[in-house]
Amino acid sequence: MIALGLEGSANKLGVGVILHPPKGGPAQILANIRHTFVSPPGEGFLPKDTAKHHRTWVVRLVKQALTEAGITVDDVDCICYTKGPGMGAPLQSVAVSARMLSLLWNKKLVGVNHCVGHIEMGREITGALNPVVLYVSGGNTQVIAYASQRYRIFGEALDIAVGNCLDRFARTLNISNHPAPGYNIEQMAKKGKHLLDLPYTVKGMDCSFSGILASIDILAARLEKDPFGWKDEVTEEIITREDLCFSLQETVFSMLVEITERAMAHVGSNQVLIVGGVGCNERLQQMMGRMAKDRGGSVYATDERFCIDNGIMIAHAGLLAYKTGFTTLLEDSTCTQRFRTDEVLVKWRS
Repeated sequence: MIALGLEGSANKLGVGVILHPPKGGPAQILANIRHTFVSPPGEGFLPKDTAKHHRTWVVRLVKQALTEAGITVDDVDCICYTKGPGMGAPLQSVAVSARMLSLLWNKKLVGVNHCVGHIEMGREITGALNPVVLYVSGGNTQVIAYASQRYRIFGEALDIAVGNCLDRFARTLNISNHPAPGYNIEQMAKKGKHLLDLPYTVKGMDCSFSGILASIDILAARLEKDPFGWKDEVTEEIITREDLCFSLQETVFSMLVEITERAMAHVGSNQVLIVGGVGCNERLQQMMGRMAKDRGGSVYATDERFCIDNGIMIAHAGLLAYKTGFTTLLEDSTCTQRFRTDEVLVKWRS
């Protein structure tokens, strides 16, 4: 079976084509194409501008994906699209595009939960069997484990997501959004060496990132006001923008490691799967790896092809559901900004 997947819950428009062999075995990625709406430095991406970007690019990306996959419309079994969660206007653009292709090609529709797409693609690529999942992105921060055909949320952000925290601090520093603000924060953090005191807010299995963002913004304003007068109390070396990025990363990632370890202990798992755009961060993978190693476990993660929002994860999760008999009727092919991970019945897992 072959599925075409459309992803556009935020500023990335992805189109993927995947093949599930009839006799089982690993899924085959036939095409995985993505185009990103990049806003100017110091600015975020507005829903209306992002939606316009998706409408502009979707047809050419679909054509490109079919060509790259070497298939025709007749080979496609179903059209999968991101139903939510995400930003309203971009989601609507993708849902309309999916309905158009479904009617034009006479194919079944499958609405997919964005978070489940990340999890299933991560499991497929890494081979992780039954891991604790840390899902970290610009819109979501969740610690998840599978039980009784549901992906259960053990802990999550109480306010803003960790990726949103990093992205907004990138805007504070007025650094480039290309290729991604979080990536640029990561590169700057590699040059930092002074760990500044920031709020560390873990409440049971949940985290809060708004306070740490407010605090780091205050420190950034102090640094901008006197760029050479703020020195480390011990070394008397000048505090830099790189030190701010370093301190922010170390603190928020420590919080994530703590709640993930607590979930591992609770469910008795020795595997951690990191998914979502922030999962590309090498420092997060390193810190999580040290924790897992101390517990006799291991960490699974993917590169930017699959961590960052993409169409192939929607195609894969959608095809898994489609093979159980699930489809989305045309009149039900809506989208929603709020669609929790644990709302999905995972019939393809026992």
